This record gives sequence, structure tokens and C-alpha cells, in this order.
Amino acid sequence: MKILFLGDVVGRSGRRAIAGCLPALRARLGLDFVVVNGENATNGAGLSGAHAKLLLEAGADCITLGDHAFDQKDMLQFIETEPRILRPLNFARSAPGKGARVFEVAGGRRLLVAQVLGQVFMKRPFDDPFSALDAVLRAHPPGGMVNAALVDVHAEATSEKMALGHFCDGRASVVVGTHTHVPTADAMILPGGTAYQSDAGMCGDYNSVIGMDREEPLRRFVTGMGRGRFEPARGEATLCGLFVETDDRTGRATRVGMLRDGGALSSSLP
Repeated sequence: MKILFLGDVVGRSGRRAIAGCLPALRARLGLDFVVVNGENATNGAGLSGAHAKLLLEAGADCITLGDHAFDQKDMLQFIETEPRILRPLNFARSAPGKGARVFEVAGGRRLLVAQVLGQVFMKRPFDDPFSALDAVLRAHPPGGMVNAALVDVHAEATSEKMALGHFCDGRASVVVGTHTHVPTADAMILPGGTAYQSDAGMCGDYNSVIGMDREEPLRRFVTGMGRGRFEPARGEATLCGLFVETDDRTGRATRVGMLRDGGALSSSLP
């Protein structure tokens, strides 16, 4: 199975890049399934129903969220009507929507997608991501109940992401980090056959401060005072993500490569 995961979509720039580039990417890479993290797609904070529809119509098969899952209040209702959108497993017991789902893929294949939030350096004390994932992965072993499994780890600390990667090694086909908006250069296949990257990066304007227009973040860093709210940068976006090919029989990753397409960064995939 050929899977593409795209990192956090940030604002209008990121949405425009997804809409303009994803259809061609699907054809060029022969993709079977595309997962997009839409955490910051609506003005840099959350995802609206209208923008979720745009990402799905552009070719996303599944959208994951994050700690800003319900910053756009219409998502509280929209997620109940759109099963292709996942919020984190450990967000809150009463949160609407689901944190994991098995998707049907062409050829009768099945793919589990799940998301968890980290606990280290996060603003809220979310539930334990390890136990939340353990139950889901036990019920859906790759090569058994599903042909492959992908886990989006939305977290600040690379150490926590790496620990979750090793915790899932051999139990998931892909573990990929999101949230910090900067792509890490550690894409690899772990000993048990799990493709791993600490952070896929963002789909947004890199001539910015992690996707935000530079003026307000710089003011706060230099003076310690804020004058306005953060606004997404609106220059040309780079699509950043992770391409993984898996063995349908075992669920193990056989190929992994970082995608960096357009904008300030060049592509690392053929």
C-alpha cells in the first residue's frame, strides 16, 4: 500500500497548496491513501467544516486534528457527520467524533488510522497516549485485522514521539509526528518494520515563524509584549509530509521517504 501523510495545514496558504498540488501528487506517486493533518487549516487555529470539505475534495482520504480540534466551534457538530475526520483518541472522553477508524482501501484492503496527543509540554493534561494506543493496536494488528496501520502523534517533545514510535514498532506500519511545524530529518524504518518520522512538518508558508506572519511573534520574542493575534503567513506554501510503502501481507513498511514540495523547500521524492 502506498500511503502519503501530509503535516499540519496552516491557513489559506496551506489550503491552496493542498487543493493545487494533491491531485497531481496522487497520480505521480500512485497513492492508495492520503492522510492530512488539518489542525491549523482555518486561520491557523482549528478546522472549519467548509475547509474540511475543501481538503477532502482535493484528495484527502482522512483528516486528523490535534489539540486545536474544536477551536472552530462548528467542528463539534461537523465531525459527527463526517467519519473521515479524526480527533485525538485521548482528547477527552466526552469529545465528539472518534480517534481511530478502519478505512476501506482499493483492492479490499483495510487501513487503520489513529491519532494521539502527547503529554509533555502540552498546555492541557491529556490522558495517557500509550494506553490509549495500546488498546486500539491490540484490536487491529497489521497483517491480521488490517493490512496497515498509521498513527499520528500530535506532540511537542521529540523524546515522547520517539518513545511512542518504539512502543508501536511492529504494531503499526507508520508512526509520524505533527504539531511543531518543522520537518525533522529522521525518516526511517524501525527494527520491527514501522516507518517513523518525529515531525512531518507543515503545509504552509515557511517564510514565517512556524507558519505565522513574522511580525507579531517577533514582537513578542523581542519585547515580551503582544499587540495583536497571530495571523497565518500568506506566501507560497511548501507541502511537507511522509511517503510510506507497506507490505499488504505483513503490514511492515518497505519504503519511506520525506516529501517537501514547492515553496521554500525542494522535494526529496522522485
